[in-house]
Amino acid sequence: MTSALRVLGFSGSLRRGSYNMALLRTAAEIVPEGMTLEIFDLSPIPLYNEDVRGQGYPEAVQMFRDSITSADALLISTPEYNGSISGVLKNALDWASRAPGPPLKEKPVAIMGASTGSSGAVRAQMHLRQVCAYMNMFPVNKPEVLVAQAQEKFDAEGRLIDETTQGFLGDLLAALAAWSRRLMIGD
Repeated sequence: MTSALRVLGFSGSLRRGSYNMALLRTAAEIVPEGMTLEIFDLSPIPLYNEDVRGQGYPEAVQMFRDSITSADALLISTPEYNGSISGVLKNALDWASRAPGPPLKEKPVAIMGASTGSSGAVRAQMHLRQVCAYMNMFPVNKPEVLVAQAQEKFDAEGRLIDETTQGFLGDLLAALAAWSRRLMIGD
């Protein structure tokens, strides 16, 4: 019997009513059989500072790095801020990319995003793919989960009510599982 694929999810939005965090919670509810999803809160991670890193990783950063290391794959939900990823998300990735033993290297990752605009965070997702490539991560290319007009896709309690989006999300999770297992076989 194969052990469950462990996925770590995190959102680049810290807003209490974040659609991106709601998207992650929905993903945790619909993961395919043989997959688990743990959600990591990025809010305790301090701003990156090389002087601080030189003295050792802050506790929240070390917890994040350890969570990435123990995960088989990542699921990142990104908002779009000024046509790019949020500073919160970039900051967390900067901490996780540093030596020794950067845990992001060769990690399978699926990317999704939600926004109240008409693009579904497509520009942020494109920028995030560039960052992932630079860090030598292995993103799932298709399907894409671009949740546009998110305020119409979630109810007041933050539950995803749009069935089409639920289907795309399920397809992305299945693709992440298949991609991760394919990469593991290559080890």
